[in-house]
Amino acid sequence: MTLIGRSRARGVETLALDSPDNRNALSAALVAELAGALTDCAEDPGVRAVVLTHTGGTFSAGADLRDPPHPDALVDLLRRIVELPRPVVARVTGHVRAGGLGLLAACDIAVASRAATFAFTEVRIGVAPAVISLTLLDRVDPRALARYYLTGERFDAVEAARAGLLTAAAGDGEEVDAVLDPVLDGLRRSAPEALAETKRLLTTRVLETFDRDAAALTALSARLFASPPAREGMTAFLERRDPPWVL
Repeated sequence: MTLIGRSRARGVETLALDSPDNRNALSAALVAELAGALTDCAEDPGVRAVVLTHTGGTFSAGADLRDPPHPDALVDLLRRIVELPRPVVARVTGHVRAGGLGLLAACDIAVASRAATFAFTEVRIGVAPAVISLTLLDRVDPRALARYYLTGERFDAVEAARAGLLTAAAGDGEEVDAVLDPVLDGLRRSAPEALAETKRLLTTRVLETFDRDAAALTALSARLFASPPAREGMTAFLERRDPPWVL
């Protein structure tokens, strides 16, 4: 079963998360397939840029609690997006939760419709947004992160753009494409080597964060997911009930 849809138009490769039955949750299989598709794009001189999008009403619901990827695999996927010698553009017309926000922040440019909502829901199931912080901490307003990391509140696309998680918030799906048209046109007009070097300039600090913190955050993620509070939180989530710490 293919979990990543692929198409190409004038040098722009579109990769679509295509597991709508579980809201494009980051399963071990989806993470591996997306990583492989990105590697193909990096090695193909016919690819000028990559658009990362989705099918269904959710861009990604975060980690698949029934089949989660190993933290090392998620680190590798996020780094692959950041290091890819091609610009990666996120096109979002649905909701984004938890680990999906790490994917969004790894992209160089991100546009979402105003129908999209966002939330760091990790604390509500007893864990922390550990690994995805590798792409978020250097790119998103720290006061906004403090609020939404700690509360798990939902916020909209306008707030996501204000905080730096998005490049722009648009109206509906057609307006997202209207915003992206000049972006993709600009990328098509740019020299591939210049794009790669310019992206390298822009991602230096993010990659320094990976080099410095990836091992510690991976260990933290593994420890928290194996903890009794996380087991209870995930069970409560799957059973659609409140965990015992809710007041």
